[in-house]
Amino acid sequence: MIIVTGASRGLGLEISNRLTQNGIEVLGISRNPINSNFLMKQIDVTSHTELRKLAAELRAQDIKVTALINAAGIASMNLALMTTPEKVSQVIQTNLQGTIYSCQTIAPLLIRSGGGSIINFSTIAVNLGLQGEAVYAASKAGVEAFSRVFARELSSHNVKVNCIAPGPIDTSLLSGVSSSQIGRIIERQIIQKKFEPKDIADLVELLLDPKANSITGQLINVGGV
Repeated sequence: MIIVTGASRGLGLEISNRLTQNGIEVLGISRNPINSNFLMKQIDVTSHTELRKLAAELRAQDIKVTALINAAGIASMNLALMTTPEKVSQVIQTNLQGTIYSCQTIAPLLIRSGGGSIINFSTIAVNLGLQGEAVYAASKAGVEAFSRVFARELSSHNVKVNCIAPGPIDTSLLSGVSSSQIGRIIERQIIQKKFEPKDIADLVELLLDPKANSITGQLINVGGV
């Protein structure tokens, strides 16, 4: 089984559907579950208690978990001085704490299964220092740092940890970004185009492939910076 957070929309939904089409059992978790062709549970990744309860249930059922994909995330497209304390907390809790909590509770299941893969998500905004995305970029920079260290901590348990940092992709996260701003971001990429969710699903497949078992602790900037 592969667990995907944020599986009700965007990249999480695209990845979950791709894995399911490949015959892989997927457990998607989301605060707002949808009807899908894969199993879904209503869980808030900012709740360590809910995640710990899920892990206990999977352990009790002796389910073999081989990968965790942390696609849950929210954005705050606003100047730092204009971002409310409530929004700061929401972004940090979902993007950074949610990733950490998911890793803390699910990684022991991967270890119990003999190893596996964890894929976290950052953003190209960290590397480019994009104006208007200070809080969002800060939360994702934390995810990058956590992923690098966690990869070292889990290396002896045969668990890989990598991080994907996409550029602009057609998901709900782009709803508050103007086309001109998207264009300026794309101009700073090595591959100057907007990518699609399926491109990220392709990359996830590559990282999950047993042939990639030597790749860990890496940050992959989609499009190149």
